[in-house]
Amino acid sequence: MSSCRAGFRAFALLAAAAALVGCTTSGPRTVHFPTHSYSEATLILGANGQVVTIQSTRAKARAAEAEAYWHGDGVAGSPSITIDLGAQKAYFYKGGKQVGETPICSGNSTHPTPCGRFSVIQKDKNHRSTLYGAYVDASDNIVVNNVDVTKDPRPAGTSFKGAPMPWFLRFHDGAGLHAGFLPGFPDSHGCVRLPDHMAELFYENASVGTPVRVVN
Repeated sequence: MSSCRAGFRAFALLAAAAALVGCTTSGPRTVHFPTHSYSEATLILGANGQVVTIQSTRAKARAAEAEAYWHGDGVAGSPSITIDLGAQKAYFYKGGKQVGETPICSGNSTHPTPCGRFSVIQKDKNHRSTLYGAYVDASDNIVVNNVDVTKDPRPAGTSFKGAPMPWFLRFHDGAGLHAGFLPGFPDSHGCVRLPDHMAELFYENASVGTPVRVVN
């Protein structure tokens, strides 16, 4: 990350915090500053609006990954997956027995993850988004990041490069499970992000046709 971009993000956080200082609150509050980047941060504010701590979402992601487990090696039985949006967890079953659990990041309020009963309809180990990503130049340098091809015009001389979605298990239209960043709250465009190692395990142990249940 360039020092200019880092400085801008730091300034934005401090400016937002300054706007809140002096506001009377009944107790500590947590304020998220989503930037759709890995450098996102969370400010913990005290009773008088003062900044108590700034928590890096990288640290939150590492803590979340530590909660994941897999006990499915050598277990027989038909696979199935349950995604609990309220708990922000995904569970893997074999023969009805839970053998894996992982934290997730599901869709945000603008792009919610669909609820219902589905099944895996596509597996793609090296999948890339066809809607979200970056515009890059001929040398593959990012010119515009975090773009939506349906809304953001493409600068002349650039091409679209979809965001990586490794270990992709599509279960409904554009929604699927894949490896990605977990900020600690729903923030995707509708997909279900998993820690890298859990996404790989889910991918390797699921097949096309595996039932996927999504609940609130």
